[in-house]
Amino acid sequence: MDASPAPPSLKMSGKIPGPLPQIQPMGKTMAAYRFGLSSMARWAVTSITLALVGTWICSDTQAHGFSLTTNPFRVGLAFGGHAPDTVAPDTAKKPSFPDLYEASVPELQAGLDSGLFTSVDLVKAYFARIEEVNLQGPELRAVLELNPSALQQAAALDKERKIFGKRSELHGIPILLKDNIATVASEGMNTTAGSFSLLKSIVPEDAGVVKRLRKAGAVILGKANLSEWAHFRGNIASGWSGRGGQATNAYFPKADPCGSSSGSGIAASIGLAAVTLGTETDGSITCPSSNNNLAGIKPTLGLTSRAGVIPISAHQDTVGPMTRSLTDAAIVLSVIAGKDPNDNFTLAQPPIVPDFTKALNKNALKGKRIGVPRRVFLNDSITGNDPSIGVAFEEALLTIKKLGATVVDPADLPSAEEFVTSNNETIVLNVDFKIQLNAWFKSLLKNPSGVESLADLIKFDDANPTLEEPKGFKDQSQLIAAEATTGFNATFFDALAADHDLGSTRGIDFVLKKFKLDALVLPAPGFTTVIAAVVGYPIVTVPLGFFPENVTIGSAGPETVYPAPGVPFGLSFLGTAFSEMDLIGFGFAYEQETQTRLKRKAFAAAIPKTQLADIVGK
Repeated sequence: MDASPAPPSLKMSGKIPGPLPQIQPMGKTMAAYRFGLSSMARWAVTSITLALVGTWICSDTQAHGFSLTTNPFRVGLAFGGHAPDTVAPDTAKKPSFPDLYEASVPELQAGLDSGLFTSVDLVKAYFARIEEVNLQGPELRAVLELNPSALQQAAALDKERKIFGKRSELHGIPILLKDNIATVASEGMNTTAGSFSLLKSIVPEDAGVVKRLRKAGAVILGKANLSEWAHFRGNIASGWSGRGGQATNAYFPKADPCGSSSGSGIAASIGLAAVTLGTETDGSITCPSSNNNLAGIKPTLGLTSRAGVIPISAHQDTVGPMTRSLTDAAIVLSVIAGKDPNDNFTLAQPPIVPDFTKALNKNALKGKRIGVPRRVFLNDSITGNDPSIGVAFEEALLTIKKLGATVVDPADLPSAEEFVTSNNETIVLNVDFKIQLNAWFKSLLKNPSGVESLADLIKFDDANPTLEEPKGFKDQSQLIAAEATTGFNATFFDALAADHDLGSTRGIDFVLKKFKLDALVLPAPGFTTVIAAVVGYPIVTVPLGFFPENVTIGSAGPETVYPAPGVPFGLSFLGTAFSEMDLIGFGFAYEQETQTRLKRKAFAAAIPKTQLADIVGK
């Protein structure tokens, strides 16, 4: 594939978004900001409740949302009720809209602030882009369903922007959520983890992170496909769910998108939404960010709330952004981070949530010490990585040195070999999953399937093979193993303590202290994520490279391949608890220097054609 040209945009530089321009506060009672638009400043006033604008006119939309098999897009695109606010046309030249394949949050906000387009326009454009590639053409199956209230939300937020200014940098920005992140049923969407056993179930309230997104003025665009039950079920391929089918990568036909946040990764990679949210227990943000040419942040355990997220493990689950740049990821993380009384783990975080955009410094690596835990984690015979990943990684180390860092190589973990054979993580996850999933079922206000426990779920899957058995299905061994556990006992607590020893005492914290390091760096593929997963430490991932054209194509599942020519892979920075500011800075410096994401685009059929120019004023 050809290297991607610089995408057209609002005076776009042709690079991954760099440091944010000076933000000028415009009020004290509402977070209204302008990026370098002081002449347009409007002082915010006390927040008021705005009536929703527009009426949802789809007569056949069900109360619990529409499945994409009902093709709701024609209704969405025909939605009336709001005339776009556009800049007065220049008779000399047409408006310059941002290319939605690469458009950043700051670029979209600049267009919204100037009146070049509206949030309603954005929602319509993303709906159309999803329709092009989701269930037709390449059939990427990235999105499970759309929010039937999205256009109403966008119209109300457009009106609010006109009168009072914007609440935050996410005001009016459409965002896709992984389908294990709860939204209230009255909005019209399901929360199912991809399983028919939860179809039309009613959750008691929005997830904690969704509450924060709504407060910031984001538009919930829809729900993304995922590996069913966040890939905690058994022998199934990444990206498959009963409801969504097999999601596939946009960089090579039928390539593995990785998981479990598969749909979030695919959607962000080709601009099916401005930004997306994923979740990670072990690898589920990092790996799909890697495979889909994205920036991803797996936060420290407890930095973002898991309340209202269908669980695997309270000891490892996290929620984080998956975006086309670290600038966007930092903006999203600044919104969704914070304490939540419904998630006790968040109460241990520092008292003040940082503005993570302040970490966006091109010189962040200068004078820093970055360690390479080479033993085991860079051994291809153990990790299964293609040698081309190692070649790209060695080049990345040279870049990190060029950017002013001292690379300490090796900086090996004493526990490295034990990660290959340890069963401690499995013990912890099995026990947690049974206890917490049973609690999830009990929390539901309604579940039409009648499933009320993990035991019921296993029976439901067995009784509904046409819905819940994928091509090449072999078992649901993880569900069965979890059901066999007997709760918190000595074996569980011993495993939890052993995980802390492996990941911290003789792991990340050990090498950081021994070698006076600021962070560790590794290729994202392989065993990288487990080091941080078992102790709840953060990982920041950015694009590293792409498999060469002559790579041997392998099988990743009954319907997917990996590796494959042109499929991306990422670079991960790891650190101790709550070191996100440092890691974001390091990743940003590398991202800005290399601009790797822009070196290759998705295969032609997977690139949606709809742009804002096709929507605005139509």
